[in-house]
Formats: sequence, C-alpha cells, structure tokens
Amino acid sequence: MKNELLKSILPNHIAIIMDGNGRWAQKIDRKRTFGHKNGVSSVKNSISGALELGIQNLTLYVFSTENWNRPALEIKALMRLLVSSLEKETDSLIKNDIKLTAIGDLDSLTNRTREKLNEVINKTSENKKLNLNLAISYGSRQELVNAIKIISNKVKNNIISDEKIDENIIKEHLYTRNLPSVDLLIRTGGESRVSNFLLWQIAYAELYFTEILWPDFKKEDFYNAVLDYQNRERRFGKISKQK
Repeated sequence: MKNELLKSILPNHIAIIMDGNGRWAQKIDRKRTFGHKNGVSSVKNSISGALELGIQNLTLYVFSTENWNRPALEIKALMRLLVSSLEKETDSLIKNDIKLTAIGDLDSLTNRTREKLNEVINKTSENKKLNLNLAISYGSRQELVNAIKIISNKVKNNIISDEKIDENIIKEHLYTRNLPSVDLLIRTGGESRVSNFLLWQIAYAELYFTEILWPDFKKEDFYNAVLDYQNRERRFGKISKQK
C-alpha cells in the first residue's frame, strides 16, 4: 500500500478524530478505559505512517471540551493514560525527530497532566521531521469565541482596526496559528460528523470516514485514507479547467 502512494500529492496536515475506543471495549465486555489503553497502539501506527510518508503535520483529537461531561472515573483514567504515554514515548519522540505541540484550554488540565505535557513539548521543541499536535480540552467553538474576545479587546484598545480584520487576522488568533489548514480529516468509529473539531481549519479539507473502531486502526488503514485523499479532485471553489 505504501508503494502505491504518490509522494507528490501528500497532504501537508492530517487531523484524526480517534473514535470508537469505548464501543470497542464494550464489544468484548470490557470497561471503556480498556479501549482507551488499546487505542494507544493506533496512535503509534498513525505516527509511524505519517513519518514513513513524510507528512509534516498530524493533529490528534485527544480530549474535547465536551468530554469533561463524561464520568469522573473515566476522565481521571484518560488523564493518567495521557501522562503515562508521554512518559513512555518521550525518548521515541526525540529519536524520531518529532516535535510535540498541543492546542486547547490547557489551563483546565490537572497540574500533573499540564506539567508533563509542557515538559515533553519543551524537550522536543527543536525537532523538525513531524509536528505532532494534540488537541486536549479542545473545542472549535470555544477556540473561535476566544479568538473573537482577543480581537475585540485589541480593537477596543486601538491595537487593531476593525477595518483590517480579515481571515489572516482571525487565523493569527486561533490555537492553530502556527499550523497550516487541514488537508485530510480522518474519523474512525463509523460516525459521519466533525464533533466541534477544527471547524475553521477544515474548511476545504477532504473528509474520510471509516467504520473501523480506533483500537483496530492499523498503519495500512492510515495509508488507505491517504490513498483515498489522492484520488480526490481538490478544486477550492474553482472548476476543473481552472486547476
């Protein structure tokens, strides 16, 4: 599969909604947290696939603002899993030249989670091969509201003229200001929705939905998504003859 992919038309930025951990666990009569733990291998598969193909940016939807409404025990287990994964994978990130970044309301995380996340971000800040971006306590509506508040305050204080506000100004005030727009959005788990994820950034992304539950998502499945992307015609509002 890897050999079938055309290196000339690879997506620059892939985003993944990693859905289906809980349902995967319930299918085998296990607790939802068991599914989250087994989903870590699929994260590794996707990172490995991105590295092998030369993808520059990979954003993973780790925990949404709405996920705070889940049972407290599940939230606690997810935060513990995030911390332990960061601890275990730091050396691998450094070895593979992967830069870790994060977006979202990071102040809402527990001190332990936030400290470990910032530690690994700092340790990998000079890496260049792949930017691995984690969306944690993230919601796109929240991101847009936050950007509007900051811009409004700057207009109020004559830092920005309201006449100068355009797409670039808005982009500069998003969590993803240092990232390119998403080219390919992958969602596992059989649902066909974007769930408040990168609404601004996926304006012209190709959407790929698969029935595969996240713990069963292999590197070959990642390649399949990229191959599907390469078979699409991206026109960005134009017609084929204008390309």
